[in-house]
Amino acid sequence: MADRSTIFALSSGRPPAAIAVVRISGPQAGVALEKLTGRMPQPRQATLVRACEPASGEVIDEALALWFPAPHSETGEDVAELQLHGGHAVVAAVLNALSAIKDCRMAEPGEFTRRAFENGKLDLTAVEGLGDLIAAETAAQRRQAFRQLKGLIGDRAEAWRQRLIEALALVETRIDFSDEGDVPEDLIMPAAKIARGLRDEIAAALADRGRGERLRDGLIVAIAGPPNAGKSTLLNRLARREAAIVSPFAGTTRDVIEVHLELDGYPVTVLDTAGIRDSVEPVEQEGVRRAHARAAEADLVLWVIDVSVEGRAGAKSPPLKSDAPRWLIENKIDLLEPSASKRSTIACRHLEKDEFEFVFSASAASGEGLDALFGALARFANKYLAIGEAAVVTRARHRRALEETAQALDRALAESAAPNPREELIAEELRHASWALGRLTGRVDVEDVLDKIFREFCIGK
Repeated sequence: MADRSTIFALSSGRPPAAIAVVRISGPQAGVALEKLTGRMPQPRQATLVRACEPASGEVIDEALALWFPAPHSETGEDVAELQLHGGHAVVAAVLNALSAIKDCRMAEPGEFTRRAFENGKLDLTAVEGLGDLIAAETAAQRRQAFRQLKGLIGDRAEAWRQRLIEALALVETRIDFSDEGDVPEDLIMPAAKIARGLRDEIAAALADRGRGERLRDGLIVAIAGPPNAGKSTLLNRLARREAAIVSPFAGTTRDVIEVHLELDGYPVTVLDTAGIRDSVEPVEQEGVRRAHARAAEADLVLWVIDVSVEGRAGAKSPPLKSDAPRWLIENKIDLLEPSASKRSTIACRHLEKDEFEFVFSASAASGEGLDALFGALARFANKYLAIGEAAVVTRARHRRALEETAQALDRALAESAAPNPREELIAEELRHASWALGRLTGRVDVEDVLDKIFREFCIGK
């Protein structure tokens, strides 16, 4: 790195807290620790010390000090930690003392992790996994992020890249050393075999319908329907709070309201949309347009009707452009006569039309029938996202890199199957595929190809 200064920061939560952890990383970390504590602890052994102000010698606090000399540290640099009492004054005094030490400065956001990446302690996918782990709100998100942090995609991508290097080495050997006696005539076929196996494995990783990304971002459920059907009341029931304004007047909801929930350990974003109807009022027209747009992006649409007014007529042909499953919510059954057949609270498959997968009779106002709906939503989230937990791809960046890799492999395989395959083009496409995989993890090294060539063949004897 161009900037070799030593960085420090509070690495725990905001004070006041029981414990505050101050981390120091860089070439002056040991000097800073010794100036504050007057001693150097044994590596990786917690030691009780007194943290003092270097200029005056005034005791700031008693603390535990830890020392991690490079390269065996979190960042790959010299790292020191002080575990202090977590009061405002203690933390401020320690940070002020560190800032007075030459070549020490406050760390920028994410700078410790960036140094770990630059020093080879983490690849880009692990860095992203660490960020996702910190941001995880549900158990499923936590499990997925932890697996990524520990190499779910990074290790696999690196293994794929090593096999690509092997295939590329075969082709490069044929191009550059064809006149050597110990180089086989046909190296294209074994290289193509490796490339074909890789292409199939990458295609399988991509064939997850984006559920890894969806688990990270959350399942999207859109509540849609005509005005005054009780959509906002249903949203408030799901959120268990007054997230949306409810009124007896049609057209109250003008914009899309989002509520983030956890259903059975899985993240779900519920959208309350404007009532869908024809309108001449410009603001309501925009609300209806946004309702259509968000429903089109949803993974599940709950079409809500006021069964006390419309009966089943409101369920016919919802004007939505969406391929997502649709469930019909026959709302306001509390306004029906007790003997009415619509008072059933059992979810049932709608057999008359293919427009709705399930029908629920419920009352968002009284809560009647909602247990069946909530249970079905939890099962849907589990079924939809459980596959995502084992998904390799968790971000759009991963998908783009793997798609680029697969496309390059397809071109290489097409050329290798031609009547007169051009070895230079095959090598270029394999090189492109290797570069795309290297971009995924942040590690691209062309010297690997040369190392493979000279290790596998006795060239230049």
